[in-house]
Amino acid sequence: MLMRLSLTLTFLTFGHMAAACETPVCLVDPDALALTRIITFEDTQSSRGPGHLVKDLLVLEGATFGERFAGQILAPEGDHDQFTGIVLPPLTVVAGEAGQNLSVVFLQGNNVLNGYGVAGYPKRHAQGEGAIAFLFDDDQSALSFQLRGGEAGSASAVFYHRSGQEIMRMDLPPVGENAFGFIRATGDADIAGVVITNTDPQGLALDNIRFGKNPELS
Repeated sequence: MLMRLSLTLTFLTFGHMAAACETPVCLVDPDALALTRIITFEDTQSSRGPGHLVKDLLVLEGATFGERFAGQILAPEGDHDQFTGIVLPPLTVVAGEAGQNLSVVFLQGNNVLNGYGVAGYPKRHAQGEGAIAFLFDDDQSALSFQLRGGEAGSASAVFYHRSGQEIMRMDLPPVGENAFGFIRATGDADIAGVVITNTDPQGLALDNIRFGKNPELS
């Protein structure tokens, strides 16, 4: 009985969060989301400094990581990755050019995923200034992730259907060591992929992607 009540209250909380939002994807407290899976990069090869270079796609259980989605064209803003172009169907994640993809960095006791900007690996001013795109194995109605190493700069996340259609672009609050939660206002499980870009002075890394809504709440 108590478990059923708890699940009901959690469901109502999800509904309340979505109802209070007037955009297709709502920014919410990540601790309020009942998510069952997490990607931490802890079992991925890493190193200090510029990190262990990931030359191609990084395929992990639950999601695949790269620089952008097929159809997007790199249009840098200074040293930071930004994009033009229309995403092609079906949503397909692709790696960056040589030295402009990803690395896994051992940072403050754990591994984080780092995007490399146009200046290229292993230059310090390229580290964290590249985009990171990830494609879920299964569509999601809610997710969260943590951004690491920010200096109160700007970041954005763009959410996509598996068809390649954009659901929404969201500018995030000034970033530092922040976790962000997201939920579809409609409750639909149709978020297939996300691409994150930034213009933070020190760049950003990605960690702790949570997803997988509790099946009791579906």
